[in-house]
Amino acid sequence: MKKRIALEEAISKVQDGMTLMIGGFLGCGTPENIITALVEKNVQDLTIICNDTSFVDKGIGRLVANKQVKKVITSHIGTNKETGRQMNEGELEVVLVPQGTLAEQVRAGGAGLGGVLTPIGLGTPVEDGKEKIEVNGQTFLLETAIKADVALIHGSIVDEKGNTYYNQATRNFNPLMATAAETVIVEAEKIVKVGEIEPHLIMTPGLFVNYVVGEE
Repeated sequence: MKKRIALEEAISKVQDGMTLMIGGFLGCGTPENIITALVEKNVQDLTIICNDTSFVDKGIGRLVANKQVKKVITSHIGTNKETGRQMNEGELEVVLVPQGTLAEQVRAGGAGLGGVLTPIGLGTPVEDGKEKIEVNGQTFLLETAIKADVALIHGSIVDEKGNTYYNQATRNFNPLMATAAETVIVEAEKIVKVGEIEPHLIMTPGLFVNYVVGEE
């Protein structure tokens, strides 16, 4: 299967009402060109799983500001005042999850696990409605696995089969999310021929990637 496609074709994979995982940390490692295309398409009623909602004018924050998102599962929203405003006005559902727990839920989704056990959140509102399990005398919360319809990730160097290298801090949530969605689309800063990335530098094997967009 040819994985390299045009941005317009990639965006056609994202439909109203879908659940998306979007990589990045405050916009670092977020696929900005895909975000721009989604804003222009004005796809609606999205559920977004992400580390944060970035800023009003950057990354995931642009989707929030354009009122395309109905629900966000994230670790913090403090850098985006529009997320907070929409949450307080009842326009947007926000599920706040401790960052490490969120990462483990995504990892579990990619690994085919049912969830993870963690003590984080015990005795706080985080535990509300969640199952508690005792192991060797210690109590844990069961945090269920998370998956998505589509993962939108950013790759620094990607080959034509989807093998991906992330440069420095852009790695963040991208490798985890690339394993936990039905369809994975990588926006590449640079596309190279197969074999041009040193094997030990590949962080996401191409078998996880369905489509690649970007320039050579």
